[in-house]
Amino acid sequence: MDGESLEEHDAMMMTPLSAMAEAFEELDKVLRSREDDRQLRLDTFCEACSLVSVLFGCLGFAFKFAEVDYVSKVRDLKEASSTSDTLQDILDLDVANDTVKIQGSLSRNLRRVRQGLDLIRVLFEQFLTTEDCYLKEAASRAYRQVCAPYHSWTVRTAVVAGMCALPTRNQLLLKLNETVSREEDEKVYRCIATSYRVH
Repeated sequence: MDGESLEEHDAMMMTPLSAMAEAFEELDKVLRSREDDRQLRLDTFCEACSLVSVLFGCLGFAFKFAEVDYVSKVRDLKEASSTSDTLQDILDLDVANDTVKIQGSLSRNLRRVRQGLDLIRVLFEQFLTTEDCYLKEAASRAYRQVCAPYHSWTVRTAVVAGMCALPTRNQLLLKLNETVSREEDEKVYRCIATSYRVH
């Protein structure tokens, strides 16, 4: 392995689902073990969230809008981590400046990132509860539940049209370098469970 440690080699060989599950499990551990005054670090949260963008990319055109929005919001939050240490710091700053509801504020960006995490979580919950090999129904339900209430008719119509281009369950797993097995379902479940508790 040319001088790299076994941990470094394993990290390089990790699939996107494994990396996400591990990152959110680490955030979950921090949250569960923290003392009352210890808050979730913004940079750590952003690093875990950046791993989710791979999923949006694998879903194709129907979720391109979500991918672009999600990636830009995570990037903005990551940039803010140079001046704000925790998630609570950015919320406190926006409250103090009365900018919570202003477009582009860090609070709104955080809400949009959480919405992106919710979308992926609900999609994969649907993914696990159905034997259907197509993602269209699971993705449609996830979109209707999480994003549609906030989108205009034009955006909703474009998303519905794009749902026909979603990959099958097996195609998605292959794009994620996963195999079709119960073990992969377990990784998906770990991602869902920990992302729900973290955000």
